[in-house]
Amino acid sequence: MASACHWTHLIRFIAKEDGRIHLGQIDSKRFPDVGLAIFEGRDVDASCISGSVFDGVVTDRKLRVARLLSPLSMDQTPLIRCLGLNYRDHAKEANMPIPDVPVLFIKPRTALNGPYPAKINIPKIAQDDTADYEAELAVVISKDCRDVPESEAYQYVLGYTSSNDVSARAQQLKNSQWCFGKGLDGSAPIGPVLVSAEAIPDPHELDIKAIHNSNIVQDSNTREMIFNVPKTIAFLSQGTTLERGTIILTGTGPGIGMVRQPKVVLRHGDDMRVYIQGIGTLINEVYHE
Repeated sequence: MASACHWTHLIRFIAKEDGRIHLGQIDSKRFPDVGLAIFEGRDVDASCISGSVFDGVVTDRKLRVARLLSPLSMDQTPLIRCLGLNYRDHAKEANMPIPDVPVLFIKPRTALNGPYPAKINIPKIAQDDTADYEAELAVVISKDCRDVPESEAYQYVLGYTSSNDVSARAQQLKNSQWCFGKGLDGSAPIGPVLVSAEAIPDPHELDIKAIHNSNIVQDSNTREMIFNVPKTIAFLSQGTTLERGTIILTGTGPGIGMVRQPKVVLRHGDDMRVYIQGIGTLINEVYHE
């Protein structure tokens, strides 16, 4: 029987009991990092959510997780909008000036990918030692909006999750438009959990890390954002409808593989993780197709 309780920590998963896809509410006290719990083989259960990710309410029915999926499905995701050079510490690392307006690109929804056991697929065109990672906070839009003032932006935030802007750098840098080099299939894993805006009242005080084969390669905080969440939504929605389910990747901090010495690249079998405080760890193995 459904209660009037709306979700705060939502997962999409295949249940052990029936092999079907469900939405579930995770007990964040028992499972503060559900991505890590699943990776470690722990028995994770969730309270079923009745309805969709946009209007679901938590019920009393519990099911066990057989496989985690991306919090949003591909058919719920009209577009993935992305910001580049949006962290002050990253701009400093790159010796680039702080931008006056957001640096923008898009990924198609075919780039959407999930958490472990889903893998980061590197196609042949990117198997050139330039496949790279970017740990990012992702924002999901809750309802269609246009011309949103900064003061009202949070009204259109469904929730936040961890994401990895996987990039084929050689392809990206061949062209002033980054959409191809950053838009390959599966190049936008998100998860493991979608945390509601109410459960993260300030998204600009979150530690964010990228961890490659157990080595912390990015270590920043979302307070370093140049254009914060309200500014980003206000800018992107000018004369432009942001459709429900739009995912916004908000940029990355310093430490991307391309600029590290020695350089770090995503190779077959690598363990790649994105950790964000209050959300947990997005884990993927790298697979060279």
